[in-house]
Amino acid sequence: MSKGVKELTLPKLTPREKLQALQKAQRMRSERAHIRGKLKSGELTLQEVLDDADDDVVGRMRVSYLLQSLPQIGKVTSRRIMEEIGIHENRRVRGLGKRQVEALLRKMG
Repeated sequence: MSKGVKELTLPKLTPREKLQALQKAQRMRSERAHIRGKLKSGELTLQEVLDDADDDVVGRMRVSYLLQSLPQIGKVTSRRIMEEIGIHENRRVRGLGKRQVEALLRKMG
């Protein structure tokens, strides 16, 4: 190990804790899929989702994943939009700055 780098050890989980963590992860994936479906169908707008960034499900979603949920937006287009605005490809919704949100909403109409 190099100097100054601490080793990260994961906590030991009991089988029950592991099961609870897996169930929570599945619930989050399910809720994200539900939000994506509503975006695709037009039941939700990008503005509504971004306004809910404090929610764990929305806040932890990657911006690229969110953009790809919009009609007519795929991986290439979402990447181009994010580059134009200056949003890193790994950025999550909760991590967006006010100017980035405004620019994203302007860009997406």
